[in-house]
Amino acid sequence: MEVVTLESKAELGKAAAARGSELVRQAIEAKGHANLILATGASQFEILEELTSPASGVDWSKVSFFHLDEYVGMSSDHPASFRRYMRERVVSKVDTNAEFFPVNGDSANLEAELEKLSDRISQVEIDVCFAGIGENCHLAFNDPPADFDVEAPYIIVELDDVCRKQQFGEGWFSTMDEVPTKAVSMSIRQIMKSKAIILSVPDARKAEAVKNAVLSEVSPEYPASICQQHPNCTLFLDRESASLL
Repeated sequence: MEVVTLESKAELGKAAAARGSELVRQAIEAKGHANLILATGASQFEILEELTSPASGVDWSKVSFFHLDEYVGMSSDHPASFRRYMRERVVSKVDTNAEFFPVNGDSANLEAELEKLSDRISQVEIDVCFAGIGENCHLAFNDPPADFDVEAPYIIVELDDVCRKQQFGEGWFSTMDEVPTKAVSMSIRQIMKSKAIILSVPDARKAEAVKNAVLSEVSPEYPASICQQHPNCTLFLDRESASLL
């Protein structure tokens, strides 16, 4: 795992987007198309703004992308919905034929929905996965102890209290009681199949998680620590999130 530390969150976003957009352009040049995984949450605001700007040089008409997770039972119109987040911060910004495969967490037949989505992502090679790390060191919604062995690309998980408090603290919900207890998450094994992983983790509240992800032994208790074993993973930090390294 390569660790890159920048002075500020804004600089982190630009650097991560620059590295990621270069990889996306290379994939398009090599095979005419790129397959991506995009993350949501407050840590991704600056990256997605840069990545979807004309300055990135990414031809989004030649891009397909998946996202990491969604709450079970949540409407796509809910302010905290990650499908809504993707529509507002990516799809609406790239006026092209970019192909988006959403996680429909409120599907009437969720198992069939996940089977369909899992089958689709299994047919492609993911060129770049953009992700963050949670305050409990989660990767996607794989809270500790994470399942490092499950093969299914998308799984249903229980959200722990630390994860739920993070979602509330970031302002996505009005009360803790509103934060769902279950979500659909991309599995650890599916994330690790990506050719390249770009992790972006700002803010002092993530410093402990960053320390555990980088310096601990690889363990399900620190889910993001698995990225130490990936051959092409870059972790972008700001000075605050890197403060315990």
